[in-house]
Formats: sequence, C-alpha cells, structure tokens
Amino acid sequence: MTTYDAGPFVPLLLGGIALLMSFAYQTYQLWVEGSALQAAHASQQQTVDNAARLRASLDAIAADTQRLADSGNANARLLVEELRRRGITINAAASAQAPTKP
Repeated sequence: MTTYDAGPFVPLLLGGIALLMSFAYQTYQLWVEGSALQAAHASQQQTVDNAARLRASLDAIAADTQRLADSGNANARLLVEELRRRGITINAAASAQAPTKP
C-alpha cells in the first residue's frame, strides 16, 4: 500500500485559508459595528444641538438676571445670591440674546 505524502503544504494551505477567512469575518464585523456607531452618533446629534441651544438660552437668562441684580433689583439680587449659595456661578458677560432656531 502506498501513501501519498504531500508534506506540510496541505495543512499550511488549510491553515492559511482559515486565517484569511477569520480576518475577513473580523473585518466585516468591525465594519458593521462602525456603521452602527455612526448611526447612533448621528441619531444623538440633534439632541446634543438642542441641549446646547437650551444651555445658551439659560445662560442668557442668568446673565440678564445678574445684570438686573447689579442694577439694584432686589428680587434678582435674592435669586443670584441663592444660586451662588448653591454653587451656581453666573457669567454676566454672556450674550443677552438667546440663540434662534435654525
């Protein structure tokens, strides 16, 4: 009975093909996950923009309240002092105009 000895070629070929398929699968999985991350980022962008507009509006209101307190309004002074006691600082130089919706 004779046996065919192919040497290390066949096992190395099969190993190389398996490694190549593994790399291809990993690449595909990373591409799918990257697409999902981009979609998640895009879906959250409007919320982030809305939050930035709201924060700018609140900063403008706080700056106006600070200006009123500086000009002598007792209620505004009381509000500013209460905010300061709670650790909230007001930037009086903030823009007085609230951002408009695009």
